[in-house]
Amino acid sequence: MSAGVTAVWGRAEQQDFRSRVRGSLLGAALGDALGAPVTRLDLEAIRTEHGAEGLADLAPAYGRRGTVTAATQLALFTVDGLIRAQVRRDTGAWHPPTDIHRAHRRWAVTQTEWGPDERRKEDGWLAREEWLYARRDPARACLTGFADDAMGTLETPRNPTERGPEALTRSAPFGLLVGWEPQLVLQLAVECAAQTHGHPSAYLAAGAHAVIVHALARGESLDGAVQRALALLATRPGHQPVTDALKQALGAVRQGMPSPARVESLAEEGTADAVLGAAVYCATVCEDIRHGLRLAVNQGGDSSSVACLTGAMLGALHGETALPPGWVAELEGRSTMLELADDFAMEMTQGPALHGPAGSSPGWLARYPRT
Repeated sequence: MSAGVTAVWGRAEQQDFRSRVRGSLLGAALGDALGAPVTRLDLEAIRTEHGAEGLADLAPAYGRRGTVTAATQLALFTVDGLIRAQVRRDTGAWHPPTDIHRAHRRWAVTQTEWGPDERRKEDGWLAREEWLYARRDPARACLTGFADDAMGTLETPRNPTERGPEALTRSAPFGLLVGWEPQLVLQLAVECAAQTHGHPSAYLAAGAHAVIVHALARGESLDGAVQRALALLATRPGHQPVTDALKQALGAVRQGMPSPARVESLAEEGTADAVLGAAVYCATVCEDIRHGLRLAVNQGGDSSSVACLTGAMLGALHGETALPPGWVAELEGRSTMLELADDFAMEMTQGPALHGPAGSSPGWLARYPRT
């Protein structure tokens, strides 16, 4: 996004954008938290534990209600990396995949150390948030992909056979780059997903999700957003599993009332493409965000991943005020997420007022160092 983009941001547009950024980040985290207690259970076990209607409210995971998994942790560091990329652009260095990789390397440190090291000023503020140092079932592919400074690329991806959804669930923030063209959003999400998940169906699913969120954050309909993703995917080698999953999701919408069996049939493989298809289905057929997240988690597939994506899409579509307030109130790390979302929105709409040739805010550069 260039400095010139800021001229088109009126006050109402900035407030709408901030609401969508907050909605997407919090919505994804709510889905993650709602699904966390049941993500390894089949539907029968969910109903045995939570009643005939299944899970209808937040339930304890990792010791209390509202806790998130590594998926949310990684998504927050994605946002941090995107802000840092914009700030570093002042130096003439402009390679967002590198900045995103560095941000995710900062996440990797949280998985091995007891708490923040205040001496590392170059870490910025997010890496000093103590609650992020909890280990919440991170995928092996993420731990190995971010284990060192060697960055996976599309030419030499990390874990080239990995098809899981963990790169997908951290990719919604790329879609919040509303000043970018959709094909560039796709490319960035794909390149960053390949840093841990090198199978084309995994990194292309991440790219498709980012494009869908991008269209929604720009005010398009969900169906229009999916059609845009399908059009952009069509030219990419290896796109067929992702394309098929999205088309199956749209086809399932016309097959009658939503049911756990239908969600599970879409999600059951547990691969990134299957999880994305199930999430698109839930987001399309739901009555509201609460209903969509309940649909996403009450099935025998990867409940937290499907709900995480569903929440990211619906939050970008409807904004933060559409989220269930009782759930938001209990969400772990909510204050951090709101602070980060507002910083992201401020950077994207008013970046030149925060840093640049004419002068920089020292407070901003302490939060998001150029190093």
